[in-house]
Amino acid sequence: MTVRVTLISPAMSVALRDARFDDGLPLDPAGFASLERAERMSGRAHVSDSARCHATAKGLGLDAEALPALAGCAMGRWRGLRLDEVAAADQAAVTSWLTDPGSAPHGGESLRDLRIRVGAWLDASADRDGDGGRLLCVVEPDVVRAALVHALSAPDSAFWRLDVRPLTATGLSGRAGRWNVQAGRSLVAPGG
Repeated sequence: MTVRVTLISPAMSVALRDARFDDGLPLDPAGFASLERAERMSGRAHVSDSARCHATAKGLGLDAEALPALAGCAMGRWRGLRLDEVAAADQAAVTSWLTDPGSAPHGGESLRDLRIRVGAWLDASADRDGDGGRLLCVVEPDVVRAALVHALSAPDSAFWRLDVRPLTATGLSGRAGRWNVQAGRSLVAPGG
């Protein structure tokens, strides 16, 4: 059976704007403003268990349930810090993390492990009926990147080559082992 998965990235937050590893803070005023102009949806959705994903789902009109498989990358001791702060303290660790997908110098999860976790969920979703073969998920940008790397059978190093803008929908359709991608449709009305 073909399944259609729509991955929606959260609206803007302080953490996204500051290149800060998720710190649990909610959307910023610009994020809430963009949600007011965004396309409304209905139904059930899965979410990354973060304040910004829950707020985005609610703002879009969705009833959201957090799934552990869709959690953002566990950043260990870097959680809440800005990338430039971490780089100033330990440039070698940041370089390792940015160049080696299997590296996790922060003590959390590697990008490879994130891709494996999200990819396993994606492939398993093809084996479930879901909601008529359709799944809607509001997830962290790194989860969208991991799903795309998996769906395209791209090398893990492609992770950093994918730009995921706030409040965009990325569609995946297919089945385990064969996915098609519709990338980055904005959910905000033109002029917004």
